[in-house]
Amino acid sequence: MASGEGKKSGEGKKPNANAKGGGKKKEVKKETGLGLSFKKEENFGEWYSEVCVNGEMIEYYDISGCYILRPWTMAVWEMMQTFFDAEIKKMKIKNCYFPLFVSPAVLQKEKDHIEGFAPEVAWVTKSGQSDLEVPIAIRPTSETVMYPYYSKWIRGHRDLPLRLNQWCNVVRWEFSHPTPFIRSREFLWQEGHTAFATKEEADKEVLDILELYRRIYEEYLAIPVIKGKKSELEKFAGGFYTTSVEAFIPNTGRGIQGATSHCLGQNFAKMFDITFENEKGEKAMVWQNSWAYSTRTIGVMVMVHGDDKGLVMPPKVASVQIIVVPVPFKDADTQAIFDACDATVNTLNEAGFRAEADLRDNYSPGWKYSHWEMKGVPLRIEIGPKDLANKQVRAVRRDNSAKIDIPMVNLVEQVKDMLDNIQQNLFDVAKHKRDACVKTVRTWDEFIEALGQKKMILAPWCDEMEVEKDVKARTKGETGAAKTLCAPFDQPDLEGVNCFVTGRPGKKWSYWGRSY
Repeated sequence: MASGEGKKSGEGKKPNANAKGGGKKKEVKKETGLGLSFKKEENFGEWYSEVCVNGEMIEYYDISGCYILRPWTMAVWEMMQTFFDAEIKKMKIKNCYFPLFVSPAVLQKEKDHIEGFAPEVAWVTKSGQSDLEVPIAIRPTSETVMYPYYSKWIRGHRDLPLRLNQWCNVVRWEFSHPTPFIRSREFLWQEGHTAFATKEEADKEVLDILELYRRIYEEYLAIPVIKGKKSELEKFAGGFYTTSVEAFIPNTGRGIQGATSHCLGQNFAKMFDITFENEKGEKAMVWQNSWAYSTRTIGVMVMVHGDDKGLVMPPKVASVQIIVVPVPFKDADTQAIFDACDATVNTLNEAGFRAEADLRDNYSPGWKYSHWEMKGVPLRIEIGPKDLANKQVRAVRRDNSAKIDIPMVNLVEQVKDMLDNIQQNLFDVAKHKRDACVKTVRTWDEFIEALGQKKMILAPWCDEMEVEKDVKARTKGETGAAKTLCAPFDQPDLEGVNCFVTGRPGKKWSYWGRSY
């Protein structure tokens, strides 16, 4: 995907024909030339980059692959954080913070794990003009940062479980095309790291956390996801097994890993000597998990819901849920309309909604409509002289442009219903589009045909790593190779079903496709 690197989206566009000419007097900007240069269906990569910039989600930075996250983005992140942080605290998971830097000796200790990250690790080699005696790595993830201290803190069974989480940034020096939110060299995330006395406790937490990730995507971001288990080839390096929530982008025909919850087994416990004395006085190794979701979630939201007018924000995570715009006509009582806008915002804010009024007098109502549509505000309320006279407001939905007049006496109740309806409709539309892209196949020929149609493919498989490697090799092309996305927990019947590649008995159904 083109990243738009080095170019501000919207630069070089022709001025809108409606733009007013020069003149020294104060003008009201009437142009609605806020439209996008690219259409979602025609040039998805450029469209996406432009929406992220013009919707004021990000700004490009002067270091490739790094982006400024603007307040419109941070508000979404904070709302997800508020939900998730409260839920993990109910589970008795505590927040902590570990340093950004990792010593090479510790980083190299877990060979399989670090091999998976080696090309992406950034190193500090200088302090001022002096070379460091020993280079220091910047964390790509924190297993090797945290686990030497788990070994120190865990001694007996009463020290378990140890359940920590940190909200932080990590750096992965990606060399593929940087893409805002989806592939960036620095990103925000939470990472949970837990240790238990038994495998059963670890297994339970893996699924409990995965359910929270499903809720973030489906209940907050209005994006349908599939819960499942990763193949051995695709699991977390150094882990025991990996579960994930998988989303799908119909426009590109690519799956996208939404969040992961890993059972690390006892691999890291062996490496870092994380042992405890059990109730029988015997020495035992802990069972560990790690789990994370990142600001990638926000990119998935933009990709799934955005349209040719810009962002479409689900009400649950929108920084502004309702924008109130005055529409004063010639000879109207402008002040009375402005006062009504302020009163409407106050009523909505007191009822718990996030509402603002756009009272700027140097922009026309039409310009403001385009501006707030670009930013994806779920609901626009317009107040003009007729609305004032009729003691009503006009409400316009961002998701489907439906308009309705609401009596002021019913404002709070009807706005609540509309926002709930928008949230649900965004999910339903996204699910309908996703489901239309799912194709069940049983043979290699059907698989290749579906792959060419940009489908997410459900196919029976013999669950052999060499077969998955073979599929990757045989489907490699300019747009990347096909691979397993996950084996869904909800498995269709396998009786009498054979692997679509080898013809041997199928051991599981898996989703396959190209991915980000």
